[in-house]
Amino acid sequence: MKFVSTRNNSPAVSLSDAIAAGLAPDGGLYVPAQLPAARALQPGDSLAAPTAALLAPFFEGDALAPELAAICAEAFDFPVPLKPLATPGDHVLELFHGPTAAFKDVGARFLAAALARIRRGQERPLTILVATSGDTGAAVAAAFHGQPGLRVVVLYPDGRVSPRQAHQLGCFGGNVSALRVAGSFDDCQALVKRALNDAQLQAQVPLSSANSISLGRLLPQMSYYAHAALSHRAATGRELHFVIPTGNLGNALAAILARALGVPIGRIVLATNANRVLPEYFAGGDYAPRASVATVANAMDVGAPSNFERLRWLYAGDDAALRAAFTAMAVDDDTIRATIRRRRELHGEVFCPHTATAVHVLETLRAGGVDGDWAVAATAHPAKFESVVEPLVGHAVEVPPALAALLARPAHAEPAPPDYGVLRDHLLG
Repeated sequence: MKFVSTRNNSPAVSLSDAIAAGLAPDGGLYVPAQLPAARALQPGDSLAAPTAALLAPFFEGDALAPELAAICAEAFDFPVPLKPLATPGDHVLELFHGPTAAFKDVGARFLAAALARIRRGQERPLTILVATSGDTGAAVAAAFHGQPGLRVVVLYPDGRVSPRQAHQLGCFGGNVSALRVAGSFDDCQALVKRALNDAQLQAQVPLSSANSISLGRLLPQMSYYAHAALSHRAATGRELHFVIPTGNLGNALAAILARALGVPIGRIVLATNANRVLPEYFAGGDYAPRASVATVANAMDVGAPSNFERLRWLYAGDDAALRAAFTAMAVDDDTIRATIRRRRELHGEVFCPHTATAVHVLETLRAGGVDGDWAVAATAHPAKFESVVEPLVGHAVEVPPALAALLARPAHAEPAPPDYGVLRDHLLG
């Protein structure tokens, strides 16, 4: 299996090389030269077993292939349960039981396990550069903390993540440093992409990415959709449909790829906050990236979703076919808050703002007559957003033990302007 750029102006590379590079030399995102054929897949007792089978074609012929099962076992050591909601036919796929209480733990731990093997025996350290709108940076920091030969630099928009998210981002130390950038997530992402495309810098400081632009993050995120959908079909004989909170589009794209590979997933609906780039596109407008706006669902505050390039690649640039395949709905802050409050009052359910966004979209679909079995992807534990959630539900949200341990550590992040020269100096220093 070889991997090429979405922009078709870079040579084909192996999976290990694509993971190590993060971004293609022409600025595009790596994708398989051809998508593996759909296959019949079987559920497993844990997340690791079906994931190894699902990913095997991507690893074919690569140096990592013999270690795929071990990578999966190492990365996926926490549950991702599918639980029923109070409303009939509705479920929640809880993706927040990892060490930083967010779905990003799945991809970050897989990427760390893969890169540790790829870099084995290398003399020069590799710097993992990551822009985060809240959860990615902490997951990457936790996964790579203390890994020999690997350094992590996290960029996050100052004042646009929750206090607990900010604390997580700065609490690791050692081989992990955090920069709080005076700007938006899009500013952080643009700085990361520029650094990854700076050949002169790369010659001095080898760089890679751990955002969802990295194949090493994206591919393993198919795992929990496969595990949930295969287990649900085995238990009920029915397909499972998904509503997925969407920012940079990596989480939703993972479900879309899993379905293309034969996982029995039904409809996939995208839920966004007030950043409406994707809903406007899927409603028939032009794809028009713009500056993001700050919302209570901050991890989705993305105005230029990187993985849209991969989505267009998957549909061969056919915008009509792409628009026909998906629906995206935007939800404003007042509605997100109202959903959190109402679901707690009616059903005793407590959601983070991102999960609540998707829950509202599912409620809207049901009101419109949609039937079948549906699951909302619960992307983060509500305790990470206590300043939003607790006033709405009227009580403190219990902090899971792994998150509590991180919050008990001291934290520090360096202030930085959205200036590439400052980032470059930091990386060289």
